[in-house]
Amino acid sequence: MTLDDVFLWLQRAVDRLIRRLRAGSAPLADCRRFLVIQIDGLSRAVLESAMAAGRLRTLRRLLRRGQLVLRPMSVGIPTSTPAFQAGVFYGVTPDIPGFHWYDKRARADIYFPRPGVADFVEERHARNRRGIMEGGACYGCIFTGGAAENLWTFARITQPLRAGRSLLTIAASAFLLLWVVAKCVVLTAFEMVRAVLRLIANPVGETRRGWRWLLFKIGLSIWLRQLFTLSATADLYRGVPAVYVNFLEYDVFAHAYGPRHPRALRALRHVDRSIAELWRAVRRLPELRYDLYVLSDHGQAPTRPFTEVSGGVSIEGVVLAAFSPGSRGLGPRRLRGLARWLQAYRRTRGRGLYQRYLNYMERDFPERVLPPEALRRLEPIRVVAAGPNAFVYFTDAAEPLSFEAIEARFPGAALEVSRHPGVGFVLARSANGPLCLYRGRVWSLNEACATGPFTGREDRNVVLEGLTDLMEMPSAGDLVIYGIGAPVGHVSYLHEMGAHAGPSPEELQAFVLHPPAVALPSLPLTRPSQLYAHFMAYCEGRR
Repeated sequence: MTLDDVFLWLQRAVDRLIRRLRAGSAPLADCRRFLVIQIDGLSRAVLESAMAAGRLRTLRRLLRRGQLVLRPMSVGIPTSTPAFQAGVFYGVTPDIPGFHWYDKRARADIYFPRPGVADFVEERHARNRRGIMEGGACYGCIFTGGAAENLWTFARITQPLRAGRSLLTIAASAFLLLWVVAKCVVLTAFEMVRAVLRLIANPVGETRRGWRWLLFKIGLSIWLRQLFTLSATADLYRGVPAVYVNFLEYDVFAHAYGPRHPRALRALRHVDRSIAELWRAVRRLPELRYDLYVLSDHGQAPTRPFTEVSGGVSIEGVVLAAFSPGSRGLGPRRLRGLARWLQAYRRTRGRGLYQRYLNYMERDFPERVLPPEALRRLEPIRVVAAGPNAFVYFTDAAEPLSFEAIEARFPGAALEVSRHPGVGFVLARSANGPLCLYRGRVWSLNEACATGPFTGREDRNVVLEGLTDLMEMPSAGDLVIYGIGAPVGHVSYLHEMGAHAGPSPEELQAFVLHPPAVALPSLPLTRPSQLYAHFMAYCEGRR
């Protein structure tokens, strides 16, 4: 028996005592329960190679013994956590085109880490819908899915009285909290000692690596993962009907270093240990009838930052130059200046007087690099870089503009953007359906899948369906620019080595591991909303 088991046993004894004092009873085993473990950002290809290399030994063992089976899943487009969880939790086709976009109707910038944004988006999608997590607990998610208890969930992260409610009940979680803190302090001290020894042995290499990596490792690999694992295990012992744990560690390191970088793959070992602990708890509680699912919300494509292939110019600068009537007179120096100021502002999260000053700066500096007539034409154009995707909005129109309307106002501009070596393709709307602008040519999506950028893809029907869904979202840009499949290789419009939101196989092809006795939908899994009815059956006592 490990120390984790000892403290969980003590916690369970405290729970039983509290129930007796309150004249309560143990959880009933009248229906099946579920535990979902999400490994954020892990593609099916990396899953298989990581199991073969021994980095996911627990999952490999469970599959070999037949305790879990693997079901391929395409996660739909955009390949992002918010869109995936909205589909699974509420069974909707989401209006969530990315992790960051501009809502023309509400005239609001939607960026998930910003306080209140995830709550606002969840409320839109949960209207008149039941969530699969009703009465349950979730950890590390974007949305709650109706869970009463949640921790580090974007939709509740600024509301501590609603987030992590069970952990705030100190009397009921004293042993668990004490053990989590003690264990994390020891592991943090051990990691700090190792970092100092590495610095002494290799001062140049460790200085280049920087402290950011160490802080990531301590925060995600130690504190957050341990807290999620032990809290979810305690929920299992308490008989919580639905538990959803999203381990973020691999996704964060894959963004920073690439999806197959050793640091990202090392994170999978840590996640595998947590899966082993949660599996042990499920196995020790047969009377509570938990079904274990392990899945991923998307994969990641290896990318290079756009500025590396554009001479330092941001995607905002490239788009504004293409749409400017004086763009031919804009030299690279002026364009780089505009790009730098736009990027600096986009990275800023200031408030109050400081934010008003930045607003002034944003208005002032484009005037120094663009002629007045160009500024008047560009004023309603908003560019949002969100990863390997960027959205272009014409904010003087509340509804999405068609390609024909954009061409009438800015002849040839969108096609010029599609010719850039850092652009894979550009999507637009038309009366006859979505269009794909590729290397200066206009294709229908059907043509693009048959003979264009997606030719040769075995899953081209899934790609066609996903991109069509994306362009039917009112919140998607009037133009949607993708760096996936660019002439220079996959490109992200943010500074990241791994990215997702696009249709590449690495991003799109994920997986669900489930008990062999459980029947998932018989049709191929091509969108997350197909799993909604399956998990709602648990909530309604039909399993």
